[in-house]
Amino acid sequence: MESSNSELLKAIEIMLKKELEPIKTEIGLMKTEIGSVKTEIGLMKTEIGSMKTEIKSIKTQLDEHTQILRSLEHKADVSKVEQDKMSNDMAYIKGDIKALRKDITNVEIITSSNWNDIAKLKSVK
Repeated sequence: MESSNSELLKAIEIMLKKELEPIKTEIGLMKTEIGSVKTEIGLMKTEIGSMKTEIKSIKTQLDEHTQILRSLEHKADVSKVEQDKMSNDMAYIKGDIKALRKDITNVEIITSSNWNDIAKLKSVK
């Protein structure tokens, strides 16, 4: 009986080995796939790190551009104020020039009248 038990155990062992072989192969393939996934995850982490660096660089550039834009907007506002002041000054000067022209015209009229009076006085002599 021992011999038959031993043979039976051997047969079970062989049968188990045959049955477990595909499972072992499957587990080996799974290990390989897990290794590939780990490698891909490592590559993704590297790419994400690179993207973070690029995003930081872009944010820095955006901040610089924002500062430049604000500076330009300020300069534009200052220029607008200066232009408005110059327009007001020009309008004031234009008004002064019109008043001076009117005064000069009056002086010319008065001078002409004085010349007439001088001519009359000379003729009376």
